[in-house]
Amino acid sequence: MTGIRLTAPAPGWSIDADVVVVGSGVAGLTTALRCAAAGLATVVVTKARLDDGSTRWAQGGIAAALGEGDTPQQHLDDTLVAGAGLCDEAAVRTLVTEGPDAVRRLIGTGAHFDTTDSGDIALTREGGHHRRRIAHAGGDATGAEISRALVEAVREAALHTVENALVLDLLTDDEGRTAGVTLHVMGEGQHDGVGAVRAPAVVLATGGMGQVFSATTNPSVSTGDGVALALRAGAEVSDLEFVQFHPTVLFLGADSEGQQPLVSEAVRGEGAHLVDASGTRFMTGQHELAELAPRDIVAKAITRQMQLHGTEHMYLDARHFGAEMWQQRFPTILAACRAHGIDPITEPIPVAPAAHYASGGIRTDLRGRTTVPGLYACGEVACTGVHGANRLASNSLLEGLVFAERIAADIVEDRPRAGTATVGRLPLPAPSPLPASYPLPAPSPLLAPEARGTIQRIMTRGAGVLRSAESLATAADELEALHDSVARAAGEAEPKVAVPGVESWEATNLLLVSRVLVAAARRREETRGCHWREDRPERDDENWRRHLVVRLTPERQLVLRRTETEAFGPVRPAQAPDCAAAAPLIHPVDVIEEP
Repeated sequence: MTGIRLTAPAPGWSIDADVVVVGSGVAGLTTALRCAAAGLATVVVTKARLDDGSTRWAQGGIAAALGEGDTPQQHLDDTLVAGAGLCDEAAVRTLVTEGPDAVRRLIGTGAHFDTTDSGDIALTREGGHHRRRIAHAGGDATGAEISRALVEAVREAALHTVENALVLDLLTDDEGRTAGVTLHVMGEGQHDGVGAVRAPAVVLATGGMGQVFSATTNPSVSTGDGVALALRAGAEVSDLEFVQFHPTVLFLGADSEGQQPLVSEAVRGEGAHLVDASGTRFMTGQHELAELAPRDIVAKAITRQMQLHGTEHMYLDARHFGAEMWQQRFPTILAACRAHGIDPITEPIPVAPAAHYASGGIRTDLRGRTTVPGLYACGEVACTGVHGANRLASNSLLEGLVFAERIAADIVEDRPRAGTATVGRLPLPAPSPLPASYPLPAPSPLLAPEARGTIQRIMTRGAGVLRSAESLATAADELEALHDSVARAAGEAEPKVAVPGVESWEATNLLLVSRVLVAAARRREETRGCHWREDRPERDDENWRRHLVVRLTPERQLVLRRTETEAFGPVRPAQAPDCAAAAPLIHPVDVIEEP
């Protein structure tokens, strides 16, 4: 443990449980349902409403070898190619072999996927897939349907949920084992303000961190809270430099910020073409799959064309679909385009890459266990080794589903020390004061809310689709200056620091994960997957087919190490001697002070 936490009021209330799950996407709700079904008192904490997680925004679908002639081995092969040499094959094999049955269990939970006239699940293709293996719902509303089914199941099971709650930090016992989380509830009700959920098992399923960039497909709540919490708790994170930029995001103008409308890869899977302003296709001849090449390749091709033509976007042409196909297959995208004055039935769609998915995250093993005992991570917040340097399209929902089931099985098998809460479907007891036996370490100073926009602009300029030693160095210097200004303000005779609150906590989390991302991107001196270094344009397997692992020390330093081989390696408690001994000497760029 680092002994570092966010500045926040002491918890004024607490509830007890066996398991607390933070997040309400496919990963979080699947874990919670499985744990509750096994008789564990389970609490779900979510930053917004239950159905407001990232899952509901997923358009394309969920990938699994469900079609005739398709096999898990073929799915594995496509995943390994997309991952550019850094996938953990054992993790991928787990995903693709357990995936089909996990999807069927999801259907059993109540999710309805689109079907063919014969009643079979309708399957489409997306980038990097050599077969049709993407199951979808509502045409292009797969995530919304999965979210609906899981939320209904959670409500039917009467799970205890705490909505509109930002998780702050991990609680631990005297032995350094997980003992719950502190959180701040935004609103009125039984729980309000800062409190705690005490549980011997904590599952982080908090989603991504796309809000570190100015333009992203992620919702506004995706501020890297889970990764930041894990770092403060002493957990290892891995491969954070691999941020996937979705190639086809609806272009709303160079100054557009925040969540941007996604134009699903499934549109290209059904035959849409990428073209320049003159209508000329530019993906043919660049890759055997043309528009259906892996996302990093398509994003780079679009960016090159933008540079070549001096424009801010390219076009996706699907006029040949006709009105009926657009209305039936892609109603969500059609409505989004029309809401912004674009009719894809009659005109090409302006598109440009935007931050979409974090392939790295909190380092876990095949059971979702992190390097902090009792702390699990699942979904986009986790780094299981499945995605490597670039996620294969529609593997994200499947990863959340498969590894959620594995986490629940591990928690049930471990049978954590029972809390005093009532188990099963009965309500948990009313909040009670947090006992003094849970120590709360000294806090760190907070950033002012307005720093959020500054961080996003720094990251977009210096660590976006195109990176270089110069751009990353500038980003690092600017982030450090921001960090130093907070540290200086905190040390003044009359400190002028931000007051605790959701916006200042989010900004502080964004700064921490941004600094880790930039440090890793500076260290990785090659181009691989979705990490594109202009000054190092070639992939360097001899030196860089390795993982970069970062942890935060009690001395408030971020320490970065490179693994000795491409193997993901065992995930053991961070304080274990063998982990410490295995770390190589630290290069000066790899140690940065944390406030």
